[in-house]
Amino acid sequence: MPNCDWINKLRTVIGAVALSGGLIASTNVRAADYDVGPIHIAQPWARATPKGASSGAGYMTITNNGTTPDRVTCLSSDLSAQCQIHTMTMDNGVMKMRPVEGGLEVKPGETLVLKPSSLHVMLVDLKHPLNKGDTVEATLQFEKAGTVKVAFPVMAIGAAAPGASAGSGTMMEGHGTTMQMNKH
Repeated sequence: MPNCDWINKLRTVIGAVALSGGLIASTNVRAADYDVGPIHIAQPWARATPKGASSGAGYMTITNNGTTPDRVTCLSSDLSAQCQIHTMTMDNGVMKMRPVEGGLEVKPGETLVLKPSSLHVMLVDLKHPLNKGDTVEATLQFEKAGTVKVAFPVMAIGAAAPGASAGSGTMMEGHGTTMQMNKH
């Protein structure tokens, strides 16, 4: 039987390199968390956009640790003319995006997850594309808690949420659908 000791060592080294590469990749997308009053914002991130795209999206988790409801709106962004909170719905096979009028309510004890194909921060009229590895800043206004500037690290086009499996974040979930954006 041939000596397979060197093969086992090679497998160990390859496994260690692959594992460390995965750890490095996951730490690169870890964003800062933010607190404003009783509101906690965790893991903000955005997706890269193709050249010529006029809008982009940002995502995060918002938790209200307080005892009263609050409302969040997006006041401004360093890379876009407008910044809005949007909702996404399906209507007869058509995906529709609309601004959340009057801000998005966050009830006491509630955690809202802004994610692809759901609630999200919409960056309208981009000054330039969002590029993987960059960071885009947006200023969020909470009706009661106050204002906070949030940095959104930009991940690859079609990226899944940080910590999610690679196949779980498609650009548009639900094949064969049409997307329609209504600006109000």
